[in-house]
Formats: sequence, C-alpha cells, structure tokens
Amino acid sequence: MRLPSLAALAPATRRRLTPRRVGVRLTLLYGALFLASGAILLAITYLLVARSSGGDVLVGGADGELLTGPGDGGPVDEGVSGGPAPVPPGELAGQLREQASRQRRANLRQLLVQSGIALALMVVVSAALGWLIAGRALRPLRTMTGAIRRISAHNIHERLAVRGPADELKVLADTVDGLLGRLDAALDSHRRFVANAAHELRTPLTLEHALLEESLIDREATAESFRANFERLLAISEQQARLLESLLTLSSSQRGLDHREPLDVSLIAEWVLHAARPEIERRGLRAEPVIGPAPAVGDPVLVQSLLAHLVDNAVRHNTPGGHLEIATRTRGGHAVVTVANSGPPVPPEQVERLFEPFQRLGRTAGEGHGLGLAIVHAVAVAHGADISARTRAGGGLAVEIAFPPPPDLRGAQGIDIAQLDDGTGLR
Repeated sequence: MRLPSLAALAPATRRRLTPRRVGVRLTLLYGALFLASGAILLAITYLLVARSSGGDVLVGGADGELLTGPGDGGPVDEGVSGGPAPVPPGELAGQLREQASRQRRANLRQLLVQSGIALALMVVVSAALGWLIAGRALRPLRTMTGAIRRISAHNIHERLAVRGPADELKVLADTVDGLLGRLDAALDSHRRFVANAAHELRTPLTLEHALLEESLIDREATAESFRANFERLLAISEQQARLLESLLTLSSSQRGLDHREPLDVSLIAEWVLHAARPEIERRGLRAEPVIGPAPAVGDPVLVQSLLAHLVDNAVRHNTPGGHLEIATRTRGGHAVVTVANSGPPVPPEQVERLFEPFQRLGRTAGEGHGLGLAIVHAVAVAHGADISARTRAGGGLAVEIAFPPPPDLRGAQGIDIAQLDDGTGLR
C-alpha cells in the first residue's frame, strides 16, 4: 500500500507532525544535513574505491613466461616434489583472479558497513551538538520572549535593551523596543485623550446640574427665569452635541476610509467658504480665495470636515479686521489645499502640539474644545495626505494639505455637493 506524502496530508495533520519547538526543528535540520552530506561523501568514496584497479598476480608459465592477473598475491611456485600435481598456469591465473575479486568485494562490503556505522554514530553526535548549538543560538530569543511576556500596560515603559553586535537578534530586539515605544506613546496619548474628553464633558454637565438645581430651589422663580435657564441649558446641550460630533468624526477618521470616490477639492473648498461666509462677515474678516482645480480620491464628507475645521480654526483664531486665505491647486499630480490666516503669534515649538486632541494655546471659554486641528490631522492621515503647518511672520498659522495623486481622474469633477453636511460640528 502506498502511503500518502506529507504534502498530501491535511493541514492539521501536518501541523501535528511538525515539531513546535524551534530547537527541535533546528536539531532535526542539522542532523538531516549531516546525514545527507555524509551519505554523499560515503557514496563518492565507495565509487572511487570500486573503480580503482587491484594489484597484478604474477604466475610463472611452463616455458618461463609470466602470467598476470588482478590480485595482491605474492610469487607462486610451480610445484613441490612429493606435493600435489602442478596446476597449469592458465588455470592458476583464473583461480587467483577469482580469489582477488572475492577479496575485493569483501573489502568493499566491509568498507561500506564500517562507513555506515561511523556515519550513524556521527549523526547521533551531530544531533547532540546541533541541540546544544540551537539552544545557545535561541537563548537570546528565550530571554527576549520572557521580557516581552513580563511587559504589560503597567510597565510598558520597560525595554529589552539587548547589547552586543548588530546581528539579526540585535536588530529584532531594537525593532521590538521601537514597537514598545510607539505603543507606549499611543497608550499615553489615549489616556490623555480620555482624561481630556472626560474633563470637557464634565464641565457642561456640572453647569447643567447647577442650573437645574437653581430652578428647583428658587421658590421665587418666574416664567422668565425658567425660560432663561432653559435657553442656557439648550445652549449647553448644543455645545455637548458639537463635542460628541467632533469626537465621532475624529474616531471615524482615525479608523480609516470605508468609502473612496473621485472628487475635486476646489468644489468642496468653495462650498465650505460659502457656508462660513456669515461668520466671516460677522467678525469683520476678509476672505481671499484662490480656487483652482484639485482632483483627488477620497471620502467627500471627511474632506469637507477637514476643510470646514481648517476654515473654522482660521476664523476663530484671528484678529478683528484680519484676513484668511484659502487656495486649491494641483502640484505634481497632488491636490493641494492651503488655509492661512492672520492672528496672534504662534510659537513655532507649539505648532505640532496643536494637532493633538484637546490641545490649544489658550483655554478661553467659547473658543472650541481643541479638536479641530486634531480632526484635520486624522482625516489627512486617513487619506494618505501630507500635512504641514508653519507660523507666519505677522502672526497666525498656515496649514497645507497635499492629497496623493488619484489613480484615475475621470469623474473627479462630478462630486455631489448635496451629500455634504451643513457645516455643524466644527468645534
């Protein structure tokens, strides 16, 4: 009966037959390699010995001629007086050749058996040495594995810190340390985000509770006071709704894109600027649009949120009578949008911090929750866009977003403006 090959077995059976420990697999590999190389060496030696010719057998003939034959026998006498009858030289040569051939086969068989025994012994020795070498080679990996198992959220600041030559194990340890560093930073950022979100939500809830309590304990409250408190409660509720909407936008953009389609950033920029026009005029600002075609591929709703938060940030953090600039263009196949504004000076070392959640230069009431630029950063990363920001000499900030080139520009002008929201949730 023919047994199925290992490749024909079920994956589960192959997994059961494969050793799970790397040391065992390395030992088997070392033993198999030594066995294969020893067997090849033995075969080559056997073939070389088998093909070599033996010594010649010299036999004296009746008329004094010498007969030769393969073998290693010495000189042969023709006969001894009183002994057996002399053997004819031709027959004697045949016997000597046969004897030499048998001796030769016996020697080859003995060589093969002894070499096989030696090979088997050396396979056992090589397996033992392979086990020791594999254990020594894998010892740093076991040390790193134990250290990684001990690292958790409470001590994620610890590192492997492997020392030694810059070999593969050192590179692996440094890579793991880099990964732990990024996880530590992400976990710390998550903790700060949760703490800041809880603080931002707790403040309006505390104010709501105070207003409700005031309405209940004030026995001289009138309908006008109740109405005033309800209006304040409604404003606080709207503020919380905007905060939650911003948090949801930030979360969805950090998760990545679920939908991509051709779009033109210039059309979205025009729509966002049109929606922000009343607030721009109310603050006495001057808008300077430079709109050019900028085809890209992405989620139109998220791109609209990105531009809306950029414009809202430029409007909020501006000076009376100041100006803001919004420009869209194509550069090297990239759709580029730039939003710049006048305003108070921004320390250059604080620019990167502004793109983190709940980070702002001042904590003036009514100036938003510090999520606008964080949402801009998250949406840009989700689209694979490059984002850069710089301070301006006279004050204010300039932010540039460069979207990656679209694979196909067909249909980029056909974005449906109706699918964009009404600009709420910008705080």
